[in-house]
Amino acid sequence: MKIWVDADACPVVIKEIIFRAAQRAKIETTLVANHNIRIPQSPYIKSYQVPAGFDKADDEIVQRIEAGDLVVTADIPLASEILEKSAKALNPRGEMYSLATIKAKLGMRDFMETMRASGVHTGGPSSLNQTDKRNFANELDKVITAYLNKPQKHGK
Repeated sequence: MKIWVDADACPVVIKEIIFRAAQRAKIETTLVANHNIRIPQSPYIKSYQVPAGFDKADDEIVQRIEAGDLVVTADIPLASEILEKSAKALNPRGEMYSLATIKAKLGMRDFMETMRASGVHTGGPSSLNQTDKRNFANELDKVITAYLNKPQKHGK
C-alpha cells in the first residue's frame, strides 16, 4: 500500500497527521499538487508537482494508484475514480468513501453545483474542527493497521 495525497486543498494539520503516520509505519507517501509542497525530510515522504491546470493532480493520482492504495482527498469525483480502481479514498474529515455511497455523494455535489450556478448561496463546508482531526487520524490509523497486519505477498 502507498498513500497518495491530493495536496492542493489538503489542510496543513491533516498533512501533518499523514507525515507522522507515514514515518511511524514506514509507508511510501506522495503528495501531488500543482504547486510546491513543503514536506519533512523522510525516505518515506515525497512530493510530486504537476503542471498547473484543472484536474492535473487528480489525473496524475488516478494514473499512478494501484489497487489497495489509499488516497486522501475531499474531491468526490476523484474519490469515485479511485474506488473504481479498487483503491481506498479517505476525506480529510475522516470519512472513508465507499462504492455503496459514492453515487449519492456525486449526485448531491452536482445538485449543489447547479444551485450555486443559478445564484443560490449554498455556503461552504464548515471549518475543520478537533473532532474532524481525531476522526481522520483514527481512520488513517485503522487503514494502516489493517495493512500492516495483513499477510504480505512475496516480493512486496
